[in-house]
This record gives sequence, structure tokens and C-alpha cells, in this order.
Amino acid sequence: MTLQAPPAPHNANGKPRRVGVEIEFAGLPPKDTALIVRKLFGGELNVVSPHRLLVEGTRWGEFVIELDTQYAHPDHKVLDDHVALDSEWARHQHQLHVEFHQKTRELIGDMVTGLVPTEIVCPPVPWNELDSLDRLFDALREHGAKGTDASLLYGFGLHLNPEIASADSADIRAMLQAYLLLAPWLRDEIKVDITREVLPHANPFPREYALKVLDARYRPDLPTLIDDYLRDNPTRNRELDMLPLFAHLCPEHPHALLRSRLTQARPTFHYRLPNAQLSQPGWGAVTEWNRWVEVEKLAADRDALAERCAAYIADHGRPFYRRWADKLLRPFCSR
Repeated sequence: MTLQAPPAPHNANGKPRRVGVEIEFAGLPPKDTALIVRKLFGGELNVVSPHRLLVEGTRWGEFVIELDTQYAHPDHKVLDDHVALDSEWARHQHQLHVEFHQKTRELIGDMVTGLVPTEIVCPPVPWNELDSLDRLFDALREHGAKGTDASLLYGFGLHLNPEIASADSADIRAMLQAYLLLAPWLRDEIKVDITREVLPHANPFPREYALKVLDARYRPDLPTLIDDYLRDNPTRNRELDMLPLFAHLCPEHPHALLRSRLTQARPTFHYRLPNAQLSQPGWGAVTEWNRWVEVEKLAADRDALAERCAAYIADHGRPFYRRWADKLLRPFCSR
């Protein structure tokens, strides 16, 4: 598949924009996965704990490979607890506690391997090198990794984190508008797995929020854009999660979600919708990137964007029974 160029290929520093990629899957434990990553991209293997490994020093940076549950990994609050260790007995007791905690977490990880997914968090990759990253997806498939459609129990996803080209509030608003307009098309193209539809991790935006953002009169500054988003979307579980970007752009914002340890501030859109289609030959990061680029193309064409926003507002301003009637009649009218 040919890699599509975005309308704005460079960041504010004139360098190719980068894309973070995260993927979940079953069928391969973290250690085997880390060895595949190292074989493909070089680097050094660092075993942080039995179920969390790093491949460091690749040409793009650090890969993180781990079981996707916090209970399989040691808690740093326990490891770093240095309270009142003023005697040999206290230090001995603390060491026993740490060893017991580490062994317990390792045992939990052993028990849930195969039940919870392995996750790879890739380092940010220049968008024009995503086809090289797809070698990893091919290798995972060849070694038996199982994606979303391998079981009804698998709600695995692929996340893209495209670096923003501009921090201007009008440009960010345009991206939000384009995404809201194209979200139904993306869901149809991706054929979002039924398990992932039921799970809350990639929920669609509320209709009321879409109507607000797509209105031609909606021209907020950045603080207002952030406040409106948080008011209508007080959750990380959106198909396009804006929290990491807003936490990066407004680090002093007092909202708890932007200060949560689960919200990693970064200058990216956190796109959470795609399935992990590892059973589909030829599928990979390039496939989902090319779909995402359609959002960026619409955002960059401000005339087309304004027309489609106006059409959306006009359509959703009609009584619901008329809209439903049109949907029911559309198949017959197209014959």
C-alpha cells in the first residue's frame, strides 16, 4: 500500500512530523515480542520486569513491550518506599516486602498471559517511514500474533498519535471539525469490531458537542476550546482523545483529567478508533495512517470544510422523524 503524504508534512521546526503507534494483540508474550523488535530494528534489550521489556537505542528511540495490565508490573510506590528505614531490621523487612511484591506481580502476569493483550508502544516515527514500521506488523503476524477479529473476546486496538503541524487554535478546531464529519466514514471503513463498540475505550463524541463545534459561529480561543471539550467530554475514552494535546498546550490547566498520570502530555492527536487487524495480510500502520490523512486533507481545505459543516448543521436541525424517514427511503431512491 502506498503511503499517503499529509497536507502539512512538517512540524513547526521544519522537520517531518512524527507518529506514535501503539498496538495490542494476543498470542505472543512480551519477551518473544521484544526479541522480534530487536531482530528487526536493532537496539539493546532491557528487562525492566518479567512482563515489561524495553528495546532501547533503535534509530527511532525506545520501544516498550508489556502486558497491558498494571497488576502484572511492580508498583513503584512499593519499590521506592524509603520511610523510616533507620535500622537493619526495618531495611530487612522492607526488602522482604519488595521481593514478595515483585514475585506476586510476576505470578499475576504469568496467570493472565493470554487473557490480557501484549502491547507495543513504538517510539515516534517520521510519517514518511511508517512503511518501515509495517515490517513489525508482518513479523507479528508470521509469529502467530492474534488481532481483534481472532476472537469475540478480543477488543484490541491500534492507536495513532500524529504530531500536530500547528498549535494555532483555529487549526486545531479545523481538525476537530474534520474528524467529527468523517467519523462515520472512518467507522464504516474500519468496520469497528463489535467488542470494541461495546467497550468504552473509543466512544463517539456526543451529538451536542458536534453541533457546537461545527457551527460556523464557533471560533474559540485555545482556553475556550479546551474548556468546552472538557465540559462535554470529561473522559479519556473518545475515539479522538484530545487530552494529551491539551495537557501539552496548557500545562497549568487545573482540570483533573489534564493532570492525571494516565494523561501523557504530548503534541499529538490521540486517535484510538482502529482495530488491530493482524489477521488481515497487508494491514498495518500505513493502512490506518492513510485513513487518518483524509481527516487532515478535509481540515486543510477550509472551503470544503465550511460547506460540510453547514450541511451537517442543516441536516441535524431538521426534526428527527424527517431524518429517519430520509434514511429509510435512501436505499429505494438510489435504485
